[in-house]
Amino acid sequence: MDLGIRGRRALVCASSKGLGRGCAEALAAEGVDLVLNARGEEVLNTTADALRRQYGVEVVTVAADVTTESGQASVLAVAGDVDILVTNAGGPPPGMWSDWSREDFISAFDANLLAPIALIKALLPGMMDQGWGRIVNITSVAVKAPIPVLGLSNTARSGLTGYVAGVSRQVAASGVTINNLLPGLHDTDRLAMLDKVDAAAQGISEESARAARTASVPAGRFGTAGEFGAACAWLCSDKAGFVIGQNVLLDGGAFPGSM
Repeated sequence: MDLGIRGRRALVCASSKGLGRGCAEALAAEGVDLVLNARGEEVLNTTADALRRQYGVEVVTVAADVTTESGQASVLAVAGDVDILVTNAGGPPPGMWSDWSREDFISAFDANLLAPIALIKALLPGMMDQGWGRIVNITSVAVKAPIPVLGLSNTARSGLTGYVAGVSRQVAASGVTINNLLPGLHDTDRLAMLDKVDAAAQGISEESARAARTASVPAGRFGTAGEFGAACAWLCSDKAGFVIGQNVLLDGGAFPGSM
């Protein structure tokens, strides 16, 4: 299927590896030029070189922490008026409700709520002026089924979900769509970190923790960055212009609800 976005330009945050890279690669495969962002310059440049070689698209990089105001300014200065925005940032650490301070919540809000809002506010007017735009936020299955040890993430990402629910409907008539992708268990560095935490807490091996986590997914496996990226590319396409303010689960069937 031709997604109708060849020649468009996209800003993809936290895209040197993991789900962000999956999204960037899927867009590149559709002929979309890219602005890639991540904190680590070496891995970011390696990813950019690989995408240029494989897909022949223009790729520029911005090594910056997009969760900070200075990092956002650096990214936006390079991005200019992009057609597509994919927001993404690493999730806050797990813990217990009694562990989290005000500073912990502010840090989580900066990364997973306020940073995407700042980028949306900066880029949305240009998209509206041209009559076309796509914004996809990588959030978490936790906004549908909160995960007790990820209370910081639950709180921040749920706030972004509420923000998108209102704004997406205010701007839909301008030709801009805003939606959220909710990853469940995907085979990424974040998952490996959670396996390590679970193994230490339960006194078991990381392999045992991983096996138990795998067993919780009806699909019998973890998702891949490629699958996730394909879903992102579709939401960014001309084919998804009637999808407004939705929260799309990619969790292998783990969420038990019908709605």
